[in-house]
Amino acid sequence: PVQILSYLGGVVKVEETDLKPRMGFLYSIETYNISVFINATREQDSGQYMCTVNVVDDTIRLDKNVGIINLTVLVPPAAPTCQLHGSAVVGANVTLSCSSKKGKPSPKYQWQREAPTLQVFFPPAQDRARGTLKLTNLSLEMSGVYVCRAENQAGSTNCSIVLEV
Repeated sequence: PVQILSYLGGVVKVEETDLKPRMGFLYSIETYNISVFINATREQDSGQYMCTVNVVDDTIRLDKNVGIINLTVLVPPAAPTCQLHGSAVVGANVTLSCSSKKGKPSPKYQWQREAPTLQVFFPPAQDRARGTLKLTNLSLEMSGVYVCRAENQAGSTNCSIVLEV
């Protein structure tokens, strides 16, 4: 563990870490509320944080003087990349793929065909975890714009691809 913030003898001290310019006590210590804030959170701020309170002339009991919290910083998906794998000719099979380089937790992917022939896809044609959509026995009517949405609890973004059979 690395100490990042302390209050001792009436002095607040923030240690030299990348958190220094972004954190502090939320309230004045005199309120007896030692909540802290972290501004401009980053993925690398995720981790376990421990609060230890020691009062002068108080009996130190490790089970009573320590609070632990786990912080997970969610990251919205980065703009995904849409690709076509295979030859888009009548009767052939193709796979559309969609992937996002960032996102925490890992994004789920949803393909849909845009209007005028709106169509939503389900497994086994679509793999939401891998971001793939398998189109089999292509016909001229399957031509159109296909949109992939990458989504997690932090947000969503999309890309599209034009399929010309």
